[in-house]
Amino acid sequence: MDFHDYENLIVGWAEDRKIIPNSTAVAQCLKAVSEMGELADAVNKQDRDAMIDAVGDVIVCLINLCALECTDITECVAQAWCQIRDRKGTLLPSGVFVKEETK
Repeated sequence: MDFHDYENLIVGWAEDRKIIPNSTAVAQCLKAVSEMGELADAVNKQDRDAMIDAVGDVIVCLINLCALECTDITECVAQAWCQIRDRKGTLLPSGVFVKEETK
């Protein structure tokens, strides 16, 4: 299966449980933020299994949010890619991203 197949399964799962249409974009966004907290905790503890679970949970929330807003996550990723693909620069070991000067 590819990502789109999983996205469709998740939307169907959410519809079966009435998350879609009874939730809201705000509720799904807040749930994603909560899951991001779990992700940060897992990364901090270097707990790979919890990290994998949390990444999946965040993505599920984002897919639900997109479905509630009549879009899909692939469209969002494509738009983000179009905005960043030509950016140039380097992430320094200090964590600072230095943009390459455009001439």
